[in-house]
Amino acid sequence: LSNQVFLLLEWLQSVQATMVLSVIFSVLSLFLFFCQLFTLTKGGRFYITGFFQILAGLCVMSAAAIYTVRHSEWHVNTGYSYGFAYILAWVAFPLALLSGIIYVILRKRE
Repeated sequence: LSNQVFLLLEWLQSVQATMVLSVIFSVLSLFLFFCQLFTLTKGGRFYITGFFQILAGLCVMSAAAIYTVRHSEWHVNTGYSYGFAYILAWVAFPLALLSGIIYVILRKRE
């Protein structure tokens, strides 16, 4: 039984770690955007900002995918649903990717 609990905590901790990484990459992307806003030359693109935002989106996707696969192991024979945070993660994934792509396409103007 204790081995099963350890395995349970292992995947759950990986979900938590990837979500924390996602938040870190997203905040880093915001700070890099402000830094690049003042240092980037006219016509330059926000590649670094977009890269970190896309990484944030991929981390959200990884966490939600791991949670989707392992959810049935956690709530065995119960009536629990996925919950609002799960839905929010799947909504945040395409939005983070979209904002990362927009950052890459975006050019600095005067």
